[in-house]
Amino acid sequence: MEDCLDKTDRQILRLLQNNGRMHNAELADKVQVSPATCHRRVQRLFDEGYISSVRATVNASRVGLGMLVLVGIVLERTPDSFALFEAAMADQLLVLDCYLVAGDFDYFLKIRVRDMEHFDQFHADVLSTLPSVRQTRTFFVVRSVAEAKEYSF
Repeated sequence: MEDCLDKTDRQILRLLQNNGRMHNAELADKVQVSPATCHRRVQRLFDEGYISSVRATVNASRVGLGMLVLVGIVLERTPDSFALFEAAMADQLLVLDCYLVAGDFDYFLKIRVRDMEHFDQFHADVLSTLPSVRQTRTFFVVRSVAEAKEYSF
């Protein structure tokens, strides 16, 4: 599918990835096409699945969720344990990301909470009650070194 991208498409993706609020006229000017052509290209990139969404990155500290926690999960091996766990994750607003992984853990969760007390409450109310969870290992993020980098095209 990547073969369908030309130089202009790649420029559009890079620019929108860096600033999803860029107006069509500005984007068109930067990639040196007409606004109508630019609009059609962006729409095609959405339609063909190259762009899945455009959203704001919220400053977690400003909204009271300044603590980032990563949790490794190991499940019991039952026929429906993975499906039940994934269904439970869909309802958890504090869980930003949930990844099925290979290795020592079955899943990794990326969780945002206010502070240690908030995480303790979340652990007691949610993590310790999840279906088929055999083990959890919690990692408190001290400092972010690299986050949400752009894809290189």
